[in-house]
Amino acid sequence: MLSHRKGAAADSRSGFRWRQGAGAGLRGRLQGTAGKRIAWLPTLAARRQDALRTEHLRFVREAPRGGVLHCFVLDCSGSMLGGQRLALAKGLLIALFDRASAARAEAALVCFGGAGATLRFGPAVPRWWNERWLGPVGGGGGTPLASGVREAAQVLARSARRKPAQQRWLWILSDGRSGDQPARPRHADEVVFVDFEREAIRLGRCRALADAWGAALLTPDELIA
Repeated sequence: MLSHRKGAAADSRSGFRWRQGAGAGLRGRLQGTAGKRIAWLPTLAARRQDALRTEHLRFVREAPRGGVLHCFVLDCSGSMLGGQRLALAKGLLIALFDRASAARAEAALVCFGGAGATLRFGPAVPRWWNERWLGPVGGGGGTPLASGVREAAQVLARSARRKPAQQRWLWILSDGRSGDQPARPRHADEVVFVDFEREAIRLGRCRALADAWGAALLTPDELIA
């Protein structure tokens, strides 16, 4: 999962490292002409369900001098308990926090479910992050997405005041089983929705909100691979 192998390519915008060999053919052709590295997360978001084409490609920008904050918003509602979705989301978070720690990036975790949302960690550079810490985070109740986004917006706003030059990423891990339509937090430089919806008949609310916000949209499988 989200391998740490030495051959992985670094994405300086996100502070994360991506698996070696992903899109190697396209990358090789383009590096030979423009000398730029592909930023795979925005590229996958632009591709959506289409075959990868040149116009989908997005490139790595210069690393931000003020550092990076990754604010993760985890849906802990009852619907995430079905199909082990919450367990999968926790596994992804462990890997993402490990990457933030290795890159010396700050991270924060907001959990929402039931009646509201809670800031569970950060913002801080993670010193350690493992399954024992995340295991007690339970699920159940409704999906107060607006509360989760509002709590994350406050985290991002405080970060913007404390470190104006910092680049701020907002990650929302949810199945979108909510009727809430919150506004995009204005201090989020980049937004990524990780869509856990797997029902045969899909509501598509994560996709709709990602479109409205101009955000990236990935499935858990795309993020892992």
